[in-house]
This record gives sequence, C-alpha cells and structure tokens, in this order.
Amino acid sequence: MKRREFLETIGVTGSVLLVGRGVVSEVLEERPNVILIITDDQGYGELGCHGNKIIRTPNLDRLYSESTRFTAFHVSPTCSPTRASLMTGRHEFRSGVTHTILERERLSLDAVTIAQVLSQARYRTGIFGKWHLGDEEPYQPHNRGFDEVFIHGAGGIGQTYECSCGDVPDNKYFDPVIRHNTLFVKTKGYCTDVFFTQALRWIKQNKNRRFFAYIATNAPHSPYVCPEKYLKPYLDAGLDEKSAAYYGMITNIDDNVGRLVRKLDEWELTEKTLVIFMTDNGHPLVNLYNAGMRGSKGTPYEGGTRVPAFFRWPGRINAGADVDRLAAHIDVFPTLVELCGATVPQELNLDGRSLVPLLKDPKAEWSDRYIYVHVGRWPRGEASDSKYSRCAVRSQRFRLVNKTELYDIETDPGEKTNAIDEFPDVAARMREAYDKWWHDLLPAMVNEDVPYAQQNPFKVLYARQQAEKGIPAWPTDEP
Repeated sequence: MKRREFLETIGVTGSVLLVGRGVVSEVLEERPNVILIITDDQGYGELGCHGNKIIRTPNLDRLYSESTRFTAFHVSPTCSPTRASLMTGRHEFRSGVTHTILERERLSLDAVTIAQVLSQARYRTGIFGKWHLGDEEPYQPHNRGFDEVFIHGAGGIGQTYECSCGDVPDNKYFDPVIRHNTLFVKTKGYCTDVFFTQALRWIKQNKNRRFFAYIATNAPHSPYVCPEKYLKPYLDAGLDEKSAAYYGMITNIDDNVGRLVRKLDEWELTEKTLVIFMTDNGHPLVNLYNAGMRGSKGTPYEGGTRVPAFFRWPGRINAGADVDRLAAHIDVFPTLVELCGATVPQELNLDGRSLVPLLKDPKAEWSDRYIYVHVGRWPRGEASDSKYSRCAVRSQRFRLVNKTELYDIETDPGEKTNAIDEFPDVAARMREAYDKWWHDLLPAMVNEDVPYAQQNPFKVLYARQQAEKGIPAWPTDEP
C-alpha cells in the first residue's frame, strides 16, 4: 500500500482506531508518551555499564539500571540505513536506502513512517537533531509525519556533497544554524545541548497530550568537537585528542540524558513515558574499547551492528532485566504501534516484530529468525554485482559473513574462529535464505540510478531566507 493510500484509509473516530471499514483495535487506556533517543556513531562499548573503565556515563548507566536491556540488539552498519529501518519497521533496502549520500540516503516516498502512524493515533510528533533521509522538500520530516521539526541538514552539521545531501554553508557544532519546521534559525551553544533544550521545550508544551519525541543527536560523529570541560578529563586520562573529544561528546550526551530524566520527574511525566535509548551503528575508532567484539562501523561483523538498547517505563516495564533474544531496529516500529494503540495495514509487510512480549517477560517464547545485514555503499550502478559484498545473516546463535565465514556467537562472541566446516548445513540454510531475501529486495532499491541534484536544497533555501528576511536568533533559555 502506498503512503498516500495509507493516510487516506486510516481514520480516527472517538476512542476507536479504524482502518478501511473494519475496527482493528481499541486505543489503549494507558498509552505511553515515547522519547526515542538515538546517538550517532556511539558503539556498544561506549558506556560504563557495558564495561568501559574510562568513559563517564553515570546518567546512562542509571538508565541502564532502570531499564529492560536487549543484549543482542542489532542495527545497520551505517547511519541512514539504520534510521530508515527505525522509521519504517522494514529493512532499509525496501525503502531505497543503500548509502548515506548520492541520493541513496532518501527514504522512498512510498514508505510509511512511525511518525505518520503515531500522528493518526493522536500523538504529537517531534524530531530534534539528525534526519538524514533526504534533504529535498518531499523527503523532509515535516512531510513525513512530524509536527515539530528541529534539524540540521545532510548526515552531519556542516557536511555537504555533490548531490542533494548538504547542510547550510559553514555550519559548526557550536552555535549551529538549525531548520525549525520550514524556517532557519541561529542557535547559541553546543549542538547536543541545543537539541535537547528544544526537545525539552517542546515536551513541556505538550506534556498534557501524548507525544513522540525523536531525539537524534549528530554527536558523537566526527568532527570530534566538544566543550573544553568535557575534553580535559579524557586528555588528563591519557587519551589522544581525537579519542578524548569522542568520549567527551558522549559524556555531554550523558549529561543531557540526565537533564531530560530530571525534567520528566519535575513535570510528573516519568511514569507516563517510555524512554528508549539506542545508537545507530558500531563505533568508528577501532583503537577504543569494544566489549570484545570484532569489527566497527561499516563492517558486517558484530562490532558493526550490535548496539545498546534500553527501554525504561517505570511501573510498566521490568527494571534491571536483560533480554538475550535476537532483536533489531526494525522491531521498534511494531513495538510502538502496539504500545501506543496504533495500527498499520498488513500490506506494509513489516520486517520487524513487536518486542512487547519480551518487555512483559524477558523469558517469553521467541522463535528464531534471520536478521539481514549489508553495508551497501557500492559504486553507482553496481547493486546487482554487490550481492555478497560486506554482508551478513544473523540468527540467535550464528552469524554468516560474506557467504564464506560462519561464527558461533554463543561460544565465539569475538568471531575469531570460522566454523563453516563444522556447521555446513547451517551455512547452507543461511545462504539460501539470504539469496531469497536479496532477490526480493533488489527491485525496491529505487534510488540507484536517479540523477544527482544540481544544488543542495538546504543551501538554496538558506540563501533565499537570508536575502529576504535574515536568520533570526533562537532562544536559549532553559525550559
């Protein structure tokens, strides 16, 4: 079903959600607010609660202690693909996202986002930070279900490429220019602080309504820049400047998560709000602690795709519980649909499963399945020839990498010993499943051969606004 058809067929009447002609489900009486936090390039190992002895993350460590944690939670190997899967509940290739630039980061206009679905369930929806699913106007989040938009362009503040993917000129991590809905504004302060401040301001405005706040920081992605007070402790601990800044950016995120949690307490929203914390891929600096995993961002190994996933909803979800069942970013969409009393037509063909059974009981029955991984990023026009290039299939126990490497994750979590000769039947079944999956998804890669845009839309809109009305300052007061 196309996006437009979906929006036309869904209607909300009274307290009942309708699809087409049939009543699908009653809206739950105790639906949560949802705050989904996703950081950029923070790996599984960049948390004190995951065994890192150097990094300082006391607020995230506390969130960990108060959450149900998914210990085998996987995402895509790079950022746009993860965000596409998170927004749609489907593998990113189904929505045409096979890269992070060159028009291949654009989320297909046929895709239905979680923001659209939650909007139809009477949620207010807001995004704060990084979108990275298309900078051209039809692809922008205000046209994809978000009521409130406060974002930078491209994949990072100041990034620009020879295509449509580009931020405003000369943008920096300090005092960045941000697009607020359809108007550019000049902010003051460090980017992560700015995004959390605006998210908190919007949450306060909507605290008497149900809301979905998507806080997607561009940190700790490069360039590695942070306030001096976050940099110095790690330099003093002996880290090189790049690593110190990277860790400093994460500690700054941690402080902002602490600020968010305190505000939820102050506004009496804690027990009404599901807070999810996750990251978008493995870490980028291979010299740092990685919890014993092989690989990093942009690789098909565990270290490229396994990330933190904490779900905190006091009084409703178990605190301090670990779930070791295989889960992934594609599962967040159906989970929120169920928890928030929303619905989607079956024609969407979601790849994900609702995690609600495991949130209720970490030992609930959970049948095995395959999670498919492909780094993408092949040269233009070479999709068909890149089938087995940097790919993986993950089951609960095994990981097949590049068709020729099989790892028994239960006994070899560091992926040091190729066990393909020991388990040839397992490898054969995984290859067969992967072949079918690739065959099904290849036609959905709709951005492969589109012509590149001649201009960056953010730059064009920014120049026009600057000439016509200027760039107003944005308030920096604490909400």
